[in-house]
Amino acid sequence: MQLFDSEGRRLYLTEEERRAFAAAAAKAPREVRSFCGVLHATGCRISEALALTGDRVDLAGRVIVFESLKKRRSGVFRAVPVPPDLLDTLDLVHGLREAQRRGGSKVLLWPWSRMTGWRRVQDVIEAAGIADGPHACPKGLRHGFGVQAVSRGIALNMVQKWLGHAQLTTTAIYANAVGEEEQSLAARMW
Repeated sequence: MQLFDSEGRRLYLTEEERRAFAAAAAKAPREVRSFCGVLHATGCRISEALALTGDRVDLAGRVIVFESLKKRRSGVFRAVPVPPDLLDTLDLVHGLREAQRRGGSKVLLWPWSRMTGWRRVQDVIEAAGIADGPHACPKGLRHGFGVQAVSRGIALNMVQKWLGHAQLTTTAIYANAVGEEEQSLAARMW
């Protein structure tokens, strides 16, 4: 895994682009807003978000529990803390509290194909005014989450856990951030 492609173009959204993405998602239709909110706040893979059911959103614990779909076996889960406003959005859009109360929370939150989810994210990226390039995609949003977490001083082992990486060496790539992120890290030395 790398943060730049073979032509030296970055593969992650910057903090500013992530903010623009979140602002554009807030104006999107409800289901798209909740989907993009989960991707933005957790750094999960698009397929992991699409596999979410209401019972995997722990409102009391303020976490979303993802099944890590890139493992060699099923049944590997990770809990990612999320902001209260995202939980409120998920409850409002998907009726989580009511579904969990009556035991009907095994339904997918977004019954979309992977391609439909990808298109919804691309629409929000375009609405956010993010320049076209290899970074302007759902994977760029995931990489941006990792870069931002590391640049904000989150311990690598926590970022590893949240992103569902098997090896810390995979997560360590985010410590190689450049641009604004590298400047922020370097400023600690000045």
